Amino acid sequence: MPPLNAVPHIAQEPGVATAVSHAIPATSTGTEGKGARTMTAIRITPIPTETAMALWAGGPDANGMPPERHILDGDGVPCRHCLKNVDAGDAYLILAHRPFDAAQPYAETGPIFLHADPCDAYADHGQVPELHRGGEPRIVRGYGSDSRIVYGTGRVVTGDGIADYAAELLSRDDIAFVHVRSSTNNCYAFRIDRA
Repeated sequence: MPPLNAVPHIAQEPGVATAVSHAIPATSTGTEGKGARTMTAIRITPIPTETAMALWAGGPDANGMPPERHILDGDGVPCRHCLKNVDAGDAYLILAHRPFDAAQPYAETGPIFLHADPCDAYADHGQVPELHRGGEPRIVRGYGSDSRIVYGTGRVVTGDGIADYAAELLSRDDIAFVHVRSSTNNCYAFRIDRA
């Protein structure tokens, strides 16, 4: 059985939107000709609703610990389920998250934030979340079907470049999915798959 907060390949509860699709032009690496443009459809995926529900119910995080509950007294912290900031004065959880199906050397585990009370899963019709379109640049990195980093794919990009670079990576046969992370703290933000 995968750990509580592992990201399944299709993280969707019946009747609950947990992923969205977006078509982005990407430079093809195929045989269409040098510089040819193709459309690679991508899906932005927050942490699964079933994972968030288990954590809201007091379930353990990736380290087997209960999430810490805090009240935000300053700037927002980014919830990894709705992909929006928690508002000042609201309660939030801090927990360890491993967005992979199994432990292995490349299965990074790190801190993330989650609204303390249930929130709707991110579903913004295929757009990179507004919170991630500005501010600090993000690390965008490709992983193979073995859930290991594909070397040479990691790049620090500005928010307006996340979708294009992810689509470029996903146009490659050796890339199964993409992770987006903070460039300053390396915290997991969200996953991008082919639609």
